[in-house]
Amino acid sequence: MEVVESAQFISQGQRVVEIESQAIMQLKRRIDKSFSQACHAMLACQGRVIVTGMGKSGHIGKKIAATLASTGTPAFFVHPGEASHGDLGMITSKDVILAISNSGETKEVITLIPLIKRLGVPLISMTGKPKSTLAQQALIHLDVSVEREACALNLAPTASTTTTLVLGDALAIALLDARGFSEKDFALSHPGGSLGKKLLLTIEDIMHKGQEVPIVVSDTLVTDALLEMTRCRLGFTCVVNNKGQYVGLFTDGDLRRSIDRRIDLQTAMISDVMTPKSKSVHSGLLAAQALHIMQDNKINALPVVDEDNRPVGAINMHDLLRAGVV
Repeated sequence: MEVVESAQFISQGQRVVEIESQAIMQLKRRIDKSFSQACHAMLACQGRVIVTGMGKSGHIGKKIAATLASTGTPAFFVHPGEASHGDLGMITSKDVILAISNSGETKEVITLIPLIKRLGVPLISMTGKPKSTLAQQALIHLDVSVEREACALNLAPTASTTTTLVLGDALAIALLDARGFSEKDFALSHPGGSLGKKLLLTIEDIMHKGQEVPIVVSDTLVTDALLEMTRCRLGFTCVVNNKGQYVGLFTDGDLRRSIDRRIDLQTAMISDVMTPKSKSVHSGLLAAQALHIMQDNKINALPVVDEDNRPVGAINMHDLLRAGVV
């Protein structure tokens, strides 16, 4: 096997990036009336955008469908080969078809054209050949042609698949903007992602409840309060008055400060060493907001209180870490 120098690898990589960058800039000049018509057709669609394509075009089509779906435009991918053998039944007259083929002559895609026209479904094509069968038969054609592929043989789909993907992103984001799609909408379609957790997850979803919440009354001895802290293993205990209302917090930090002050922990009451009027939150607050409160106040725990200021839950930084909020 021929030995290849590192510089040659770097040069080749830079060459590919340059070719594909140029292809994208050429694509920018073709964002025109046809692009606007495609956006209008997808925006007016009462069903879903059905994306189809074979081979590498199919892989790109799956990504485009996923991007559309996650940004407010209902969409899914249908394999053209499977569509000819029954999956075409998934398409309704309210849908829009987005067919992708660099050559515009892919047999499996071309076979679907008469069936699509019989359904009366708008057909949008993405091809690299504006005079191809698919381009000519489509209601709207989007030109994703490139001068050359990044492959030295000018054969492997590289620059062409990149421009197709970029145009798909352009459609999705243009539609997102037209729909007024918000961060909250995005979070609703990404509940498992970091943004979804930040915008949807509330304290109630992750807080400790019931017997897991450490609580002592204000006249409890520090030694007994330490037993309550140890039982719940949260590094703190809520302190309440005789009416059960929250009045303060006793943490590991308070314990260390008490030892530094040489307080007799055998006789001292928790009210003597707790942090009075410590921060508390309500269960409906977003977990991400609780994180900001902890960070701004340089604390690692928060009691959760109800409308009557009674402790009903507790969270600490470890809970936020486990939930993926941090």
